[in-house]
Amino acid sequence: MHIPDGFISPQTYLPASAVAAGLWTYAARRVKRDLDADTLPFLAACTALSFVLMMVALPLPGGTTVHAAGIGLLAVSFGGWMAFLAISLVLAMQALLFGDGGITALPINALAMGFIGSFAALAAWKALGRWNQTIALFLAGWLSIALPALLVALALGVQPLIAHDAQGAPLFFPFGLAVTLPAVVLPHLLVGLAEGVLSVLGYRYLTRLRSRLA
Repeated sequence: MHIPDGFISPQTYLPASAVAAGLWTYAARRVKRDLDADTLPFLAACTALSFVLMMVALPLPGGTTVHAAGIGLLAVSFGGWMAFLAISLVLAMQALLFGDGGITALPINALAMGFIGSFAALAAWKALGRWNQTIALFLAGWLSIALPALLVALALGVQPLIAHDAQGAPLFFPFGLAVTLPAVVLPHLLVGLAEGVLSVLGYRYLTRLRSRLA
């Protein structure tokens, strides 16, 4: 789900960069205000877990890959803004150090996975947590993968319409929505099941650990 460089047109990544910059600035202020010494070690551990999960990408036919991400676990455990900043940091490190995802595509990756993924997970958790915690956690994890996959597929699939030459040949990503939606979204609907289980088990483990150390 990491979009590489050269797939996204400036018409897409420049506005996304402006939006992401504003959200990163606000998120940094929120995290600076809310983060404390007791929360920091847990946040760091979950961020490291997310880094490892994203690095283990399974290749699929057609040239795409799938991976878990730990987005739902971060969101329900630490809130949307901390999760957004943590996922953005993971994506930046992977792009800069390992070439996993592009620099120009970083804002879109961060907005899809870090922002939309985190706040979708948090919304599911807040809406259903009091009714059934297990279902809420599972749905939070599933949504944190499924919705970003949809957004990435849309961002890629509209590129032939946004950026093309006078003859209509795509200048960046060449495949339309008919290809990107099934290729990207369908596998991640299944990966979302594993992400849902991770969110349930991870949240329960963190809750027990925090209570023991309190």
